[in-house]
Amino acid sequence: MKRLFATAFAMALAASTAALAQDAYPSKPVTILVPAAAGGPSDTVARLVAEAMGADLGQQVLIENVGGAGGSLGAGQVAKAEPDGYSLLLYHVGVSTFGALYPDLTYNPGEAFDSVGLVTDVPMTLVGRKDLEPADVGSLMTWLKGEGAGATFGTAGTGAVSDLCGRLLIEATGIELTVVPYKGTGPAMTDLVGGQIDLMCDQTTNTAGQIEGQQIKPYAVTTKEPISIFPQIPTLASSGLADFEITAWHAIWAPKGTPEPIRLRLSAALQKALKDPKLIERFANLGTVPVTDEMATPAAMDERFQSEIVRWGKLLAAKN
Repeated sequence: MKRLFATAFAMALAASTAALAQDAYPSKPVTILVPAAAGGPSDTVARLVAEAMGADLGQQVLIENVGGAGGSLGAGQVAKAEPDGYSLLLYHVGVSTFGALYPDLTYNPGEAFDSVGLVTDVPMTLVGRKDLEPADVGSLMTWLKGEGAGATFGTAGTGAVSDLCGRLLIEATGIELTVVPYKGTGPAMTDLVGGQIDLMCDQTTNTAGQIEGQQIKPYAVTTKEPISIFPQIPTLASSGLADFEITAWHAIWAPKGTPEPIRLRLSAALQKALKDPKLIERFANLGTVPVTDEMATPAAMDERFQSEIVRWGKLLAAKN
């Protein structure tokens, strides 16, 4: 009886201690890992979200950039982190492709993370260096099928959303492109502005400023309808590629096993952050908007994430 009582007391004490620890969360800075280079679109989203979430959490939210392998290396670091709410991952739809693209991964993306919530759904733009010869998307396609065959196309690495966009474009048009992988679209954009590569397909969060500054040439957006920030840029769908559509949804994940109260606390902070007027204005300037409260939840994100794993898994397997 004494042993039973001691065991029960120890279990109750452990549960009480865990509950108190969760109630006190966060008691130190939280780190959001972005598995891409600083200055890229995911990094931009992460820094805006981190600042706003930190204000609600009462702790600093730090950003750590770990690029490589289309984001799968940095994501793997979070997958193996302590599930205590202090190491998070912010990235985009690319996470749902890792399992199909990298068979030697040391983790299963669909099982290695707990969802916190979706952040935003970002349109993408097909852009070129400012002195590229074609004046519009129609003449660009003609040029790529002729003298421009094999033009260089910058991406953030295999599996990154910029890479998926390029490969979908190759599949849809039959054009030949020389894919040039970087550790993020930040450095790729630097080379595009400098004229070292010909084309990119990237999120408006990384292209809006350069388009407005006339540092690069916009050709098309990848949404079915024109976007409010650039209504003059045609869609690829209206340019002969009727079924072409790709956007870059961003989300926050925690390591598998993160206690639900902590995830719900993070989700609540995210929802509040996405209502911050400064964040909303910056998102609007970048051509995107925050998701609704309903979408910034673990349940809604789980559904989106798992469905995208199935969608991209089938597509990538079919295209080998």
